[in-house]
Amino acid sequence: MLLLRLALVLTFLPAAALAQGPSFDPDTVRAGRLDNGKMWTFENPPVEYLAETYGFRPDAAWFERARLATLRLPGCTASFVSPDGLVATNHHCAQGSVVEVSQEGEGLLDAGFYARTPEEERPVEGLYVDQLVAIEDVTAEMEAALAAAQTDAERQQASRAAAMAIQERLLAARGGEGAGFVVEVVGLYHGGRYSAYTFRRHTDLRLVFAPEQRLGYFGGDYDNFTYPRYALDFAFYRVYENGRPYQTAHYFPLSPTGVQEGDLVFVVGNPGSTSRGLTVAQLEFLRDVQVPTTLRMLDTRIAAQQAYLASGPENPDAVRSQLFGLMNSQKAFRGRLTGLRDPYILARRAAAERQFLADAPAAQTLIEEVAAVQAAKRAMADQYRLFATLTNRNLGAPLLLRGLAARDWLNNRSEEATTRLRATNDLPPLVARGYLAAQLEDLRAYYAAIGRPLPAILEGPSAEAVAERLLAGSALATSASLAAAMEANTLTADDPAVQLGAAFADDLAAFQSAAAGLSAREQDLLRRLGRLRYETYGVAVPPDATFSLRFTDGVVQGYEYNGTLAPPMTTLAGLFDRHYSFTNAGPNAPQDWTLPQRWLDAREDLDLSTPLNFTSTSDTIGGNSGSPVVTRDLTLVGLNFDRTIEGLVRDYVYLPSRGRNVMVDARAILHSLDRVYDADRLLEELREAQEEAQR
Repeated sequence: MLLLRLALVLTFLPAAALAQGPSFDPDTVRAGRLDNGKMWTFENPPVEYLAETYGFRPDAAWFERARLATLRLPGCTASFVSPDGLVATNHHCAQGSVVEVSQEGEGLLDAGFYARTPEEERPVEGLYVDQLVAIEDVTAEMEAALAAAQTDAERQQASRAAAMAIQERLLAARGGEGAGFVVEVVGLYHGGRYSAYTFRRHTDLRLVFAPEQRLGYFGGDYDNFTYPRYALDFAFYRVYENGRPYQTAHYFPLSPTGVQEGDLVFVVGNPGSTSRGLTVAQLEFLRDVQVPTTLRMLDTRIAAQQAYLASGPENPDAVRSQLFGLMNSQKAFRGRLTGLRDPYILARRAAAERQFLADAPAAQTLIEEVAAVQAAKRAMADQYRLFATLTNRNLGAPLLLRGLAARDWLNNRSEEATTRLRATNDLPPLVARGYLAAQLEDLRAYYAAIGRPLPAILEGPSAEAVAERLLAGSALATSASLAAAMEANTLTADDPAVQLGAAFADDLAAFQSAAAGLSAREQDLLRRLGRLRYETYGVAVPPDATFSLRFTDGVVQGYEYNGTLAPPMTTLAGLFDRHYSFTNAGPNAPQDWTLPQRWLDAREDLDLSTPLNFTSTSDTIGGNSGSPVVTRDLTLVGLNFDRTIEGLVRDYVYLPSRGRNVMVDARAILHSLDRVYDADRLLEELREAQEEAQR
């Protein structure tokens, strides 16, 4: 899930789940056949592997239907589940839409939403889904463009130009930019191969159904990345075309019978990114510098948002929705850092690197050059720790971002500079102050680390005090005061926010220039390593995830943890057990396991043996949220929504013994629609889709 119990979980996880143990000999560790995972591409499906492993040999029609029924939702995955454009995904992928379509006083994030008639389906402004309609290998075109380049910068420029030419060519063949298609040129194996993906973009999406957040995120952050789970993490949209429900022949009907332990399942979706093709030196830089830096940013932003919500604001849902995503990322990065600090994981990746060198000796020089780039980055570690996150557009303090933009605007009042200055949106004042204080603390620590005097603008008893002073004295504190200063022509270089930006602007520019050069060099080395890896292993080793369409195989299976055995499935009985266990714990118990009243009222009508969540050995990661989980006959049996804590190491290596992916069961979806939500119209559509698919 792209989502405490982390301290408790890490406390009680057996040592073997976090590290192989202090006594293991790294020289005895061997890489496995599937260490690089099972995120297979549709252009190179491993048909022989599937036949050998499962006795299943899907044909071209199987892959076409799976591809066309699956959709890419921004940050997530979705799928058609009826011929009338009905789309299923996770609740946590749709909660932003729930907040957006809520009308004054409705509070749909807590109340849930169901459109009982087609007219009640609510349009979601700006939302879209992409359907992958064509794939073309463009490796030859891209490599031809790169061959003439002499420097890393020239290669980057040539790569961008070639990708744009391919996009224009393929869009022209589909009627041009206004025809409803988008083209992406995706570098697989870090640019060792290239595919051009043509998507049909559907831009008229309407919300049909979403349960209460208490069901979609049952257990809250305490249960996130854990199992057993009891989350009803699903929602429905509908795609419209020309004002009518979009008609499609490619969809996954929901299964009323589901799966059993040991069944083969496929998760089809858009995994965001993995780092399995990186060298050991790169993983060590991630461990020591990059991941801790990202984690600190998330920690401070979460603290600011929690302080705001604790103040009791009138309309908290927008921040609640963002906080959900930040806490999910926080926990994911903590899991990644735990994996990177696990000596066994690094030993396993080192073993894979040794095996690669044995199979492809030409990789030796490239791997050494990558290590040299990491050494250069380490020499700039203080700069990376500050500047890699300082200008983040989504999580930066508005005052600081405007201060940098205003400094440029005062020197060049072009339309572009004006747009950039006005582009930063306001945050609730308490959040804006918290973000600014965190960034000022980072700046103060940076000057101490490099041994330079603190700029006068940063002097003060604390970062919080400096933040208060800057916000009180700057015209850039809010978008309204900024607009007024621009209109009155009173914004000058003496503004405290502009002075703040000026204090570190030169250091920032120097870092960005140096980091861009190192990044370009690193990417070219990775491209050459990726091409060599593909030439050595072919499609037997899938490329790292790129938020492009993949499918992964697995079997429904529980796993050993905490000295016991997690079952492959949980049930509605467990959902109610959690509710009563925690609500009986007293008035101060967390409310994350409290069921809405309508669920308590429906309890006697429910079959409590209905499976709710299940786990499999499928290879998933962030971006797979909402992915359809289908059987070999392409019937939808679940929606992927999470991994377990142990599975977070899959960013770097796929070890099926460590963790599982977690899915909401189609049987729970259908049963709750029937017995709790009285969603007769929706149920009838899903049943008709099942019958149509069987004809």
